[in-house]
Amino acid sequence: MIEVRNLQKSFGGSKVLDGVSFRIENGESVAIIGRSGGGKSVLLKHLVGLLQPDSGEVLIDGENIGPMNERQLLRVRRKFGMVFQGAALFDSMTVAENVAFAFRNHENLTAGEVARRVAAALEMVDLPGTENRKPAELSGGMRKRVGLARAIIYEPQIVLYDEPTTGLDPIVSDSIDKLMIRVRDHLKVTSIVVTHDMRSARRVGNRVLMLHEKKLYANATPEEFFASADPVVRQFVDGVADAKECLI
Repeated sequence: MIEVRNLQKSFGGSKVLDGVSFRIENGESVAIIGRSGGGKSVLLKHLVGLLQPDSGEVLIDGENIGPMNERQLLRVRRKFGMVFQGAALFDSMTVAENVAFAFRNHENLTAGEVARRVAAALEMVDLPGTENRKPAELSGGMRKRVGLARAIIYEPQIVLYDEPTTGLDPIVSDSIDKLMIRVRDHLKVTSIVVTHDMRSARRVGNRVLMLHEKKLYANATPEEFFASADPVVRQFVDGVADAKECLI
């Protein structure tokens, strides 16, 4: 499904990604972790062609998207759904209008068909009957769910999550984790979750990728990753400022 080969990216002479390579298979759920400013969001933008690598390749279903023009990239981007960190809902629109935003210029769907798809997507994320509410009337967790409904309504093959549990209390975070797992299993999508939430990374990922010092430092199952004695891994997992404390 997705393959990254020796990806290099710099901004203004400052290197952000230095030879990152990995492969994600169809239906996998992968958590990408690493320190703030460590290149996680930059990596996501490369996967959908919003950024072009300085060198290296990003392949989606075997196609190198680096040389593609905007029209070609649009075809590839239709394979992706994106759940943004802050949900990124339009405050002036209702829940239904937000969820159906991808269909605003779709000439082949009737209003009734769009309404049915919206209702099904909201049912999937446990928000039935909320079509006419505005984002301001929703809790933070509910807004995240609406963002997920918008991402899955056109049945993408891949869903990207950017910090899906940031700003949520542990109970709501747990419900979002379970929802991501449900969507993955029910829709058979490939899931890529960028997160600082170690509990979420342990639960939702079949694999954990860790970026550190511009490189891919770890690529392991959750069991292997969270049992690791590597001081760099332990420092991040345990949230310790001084790596030496991880060895005590």
